[in-house]
Amino acid sequence: MPPRPTAVPSLFPEAPSPNTPTPKKTDWINAHCDGGARGNPGPSGYGALIQDDHGNVLAELSEFLGLRTNNYAEYSGLLGCLQYALDHHHPRLRVVSDSELMVKQIQGKYKVNSPDLKPLWQEARSRIAKLEGFEITHALRHKNKDADRLANEAMDRGMRRGPATGSSASQPTPSPIKATPYPNKSEAPPNPYAKADTMLRGFTKDGVVHILGGATLPDGVFVKIIRE
Repeated sequence: MPPRPTAVPSLFPEAPSPNTPTPKKTDWINAHCDGGARGNPGPSGYGALIQDDHGNVLAELSEFLGLRTNNYAEYSGLLGCLQYALDHHHPRLRVVSDSELMVKQIQGKYKVNSPDLKPLWQEARSRIAKLEGFEITHALRHKNKDADRLANEAMDRGMRRGPATGSSASQPTPSPIKATPYPNKSEAPPNPYAKADTMLRGFTKDGVVHILGGATLPDGVFVKIIRE
């Protein structure tokens, strides 16, 4: 009589239980997204928590975006969620964001007047058109805590800060997935706040930078003053 087979322990203890419902590709998935910048513009990032319709976590998205504005980061969070849905063949997506401006612009209730946001809005509408179903709603920040945490983690990474201290710091967390808002970098709008190597001559008076030769600096640009 052959020996009875013995149970082999799972090599992947964090794998979903067989009883966990597997999302159908026709089901809705739900995303909470957030974006922020430390300064406006400043070091920025976005985060998003994506779940199936049963509340199971499908992905955590988190990416540092460089020197950008708050609104750029908010739109990047939406684009990251849309790209995740398209890449993983989820045809129906619900998005929750605490950016009232972005939500109402996507809903068509607000006009998009900013030249910096117009290409982001257009790209978002293009990706939405590829889905079978899409909904976006506004929520207050306290209802968007996970996405806010992931956005701040992205900014911390970009600024090379250590992990937050406290009881939650010792808890293992899954590595975030990088869902780049623009997979093809050539399609991304130019960054007006990117670092430049240009050196200009001028002087400071009463805390104001004056550039010689009549040159002007755009609002929000960071300058390093070198004494001659």
